[in-house]
Amino acid sequence: MNIGMLLDKTFPPDPRVENEAVSLLKEGHNVFLFCLTYGGEQLEEEIRGIQVKRHLSNKITYKLSALAYTIPVYSMLLKGAIHSFLKDNAIDVIHIHDIRVAEAAFWANKTLKLPTVLDLHDNMPEILKYYPHTQKFPGKYLISSKRWKKKEEEFIHKATNVITVSNEFIAEVVGRTQISASKIKLVPNTVLASFYEDAQIDSQIIDRYKNNQVLLYLGDTGLRRGLQTVIEAMPLLRAKFPRIKLVIVGKNSSDAVLKKQVKALNCTSYVDFEGWQNVALFPSYIMASTICLSPLHRNIQHDVAYANKLFQYMSFEKPLLVSDATAQKTLIERTQTGLVHRERNATDFSEKVTVLLQDDALRATMGANGKAFIVEEFCWEKASKNLIELYKNIV
Repeated sequence: MNIGMLLDKTFPPDPRVENEAVSLLKEGHNVFLFCLTYGGEQLEEEIRGIQVKRHLSNKITYKLSALAYTIPVYSMLLKGAIHSFLKDNAIDVIHIHDIRVAEAAFWANKTLKLPTVLDLHDNMPEILKYYPHTQKFPGKYLISSKRWKKKEEEFIHKATNVITVSNEFIAEVVGRTQISASKIKLVPNTVLASFYEDAQIDSQIIDRYKNNQVLLYLGDTGLRRGLQTVIEAMPLLRAKFPRIKLVIVGKNSSDAVLKKQVKALNCTSYVDFEGWQNVALFPSYIMASTICLSPLHRNIQHDVAYANKLFQYMSFEKPLLVSDATAQKTLIERTQTGLVHRERNATDFSEKVTVLLQDDALRATMGANGKAFIVEEFCWEKASKNLIELYKNIV
C-alpha cells in the first residue's frame, strides 16, 4: 500500500520517522513523506527508499505553528498542500507524526476518508509548558497547553489507530481518553542494530578522553533535561575524582544558563560543551565515556517516555545513571543497567556517581546487561513488530 507520512519539520534527520519508514518499506509498502523545507533543499528526492516530498515554508509559518491551536492559521496554510500530497501520490493510509500537523491532516482527509495512524512521539501539551517561548510574553498568554491537550484528545479519538513510545504513555492516554486499549500500540524509540554494529569510531575523540573518567550526556540540553543538577555536583566529584570530566554533546537555546553556572562554580576545565555533533560521532563519544547520563526532571512527559539516548548508551555496554522519572527508572531497574538518582538532587547524584566509579565490576556487569537487552529484546528490528503488524491489519 501507499503510506503517506506527514511531518511538520525538515527531514532528515528524524530517527523515528526514518526507522519506521524503512521498516515499512521492507514489508513491501511504498512510503511517501510530506515534510517542510525552508529553502536550500530539493523539493523531491528519494532517501533510503522514502519518497520525500518537501513543502516550501517560511519563518512566519514556523512561528504560527506554535499558535496552531490558538488560531488555526497554520492548519489552514498546510491543509491544501497535504490534500494535494495525498491525492497526487494515491495515498492509502495517512501516518501523522505528532499533533502539530494533525488538524491540517484531518481537514485534508475530510473528503478522502482514509484510515489514519496518529504517532505520538511525545506528550506535546506537556512539553509545551517548558519551551522558552511559552514562558515569556507573548507566548505565555497566547499558547495554552490545556487547549493543546483538548485537541490531542480529539485527534486520538478521530484516528483509526494510535501508536506511542512507552507502556507508561499508553496507560496515561487510555486512562485520560478512555479509548479502547486495542486501539493504541507500543512502538518504542530505540536503535537500529547498524548503530552499534556498523559504527565508525573516531580515534581522536577516544584519545582526547583516554585519561579521563567521563560522564557523558547526549542530546537536547534544555533545562528540563536536568544538566544543572549534574553541573552542581561536579566540584564535589572533582575533589574525589581528579580525572573526572563532564562531556555534553548537544545544544539548546538555554545553553547560556548552563555555561554561566559552570563558570560560577569554577569548573570550566572539567566540563566540555561539544555542541551538537553528527549522530555518526555518537558511538565515539559513548565509547570514550565511563558513565552515561539522563538526569531528566520529572514531569508528565518525562514520566511516560524514554529518551533514545538510553538505548544508544546501552548498545555500547555503558552503565547508566538516570533520574527517577518513572519510565526510565522502571526500565533501568528492570534491566539492571544502571543506578537511579533523585531528580534535581546533586548530592544523591554525586553519591551514585561515586558508587559507580569505585566499582569497576559493577559498571561492567551493568554495561553487559544493557548490551544484552538491546541485542536480544529492544533493537529497532525487534521493537518495530507492532508497527508492521498494525499495517497488515489497518485497511
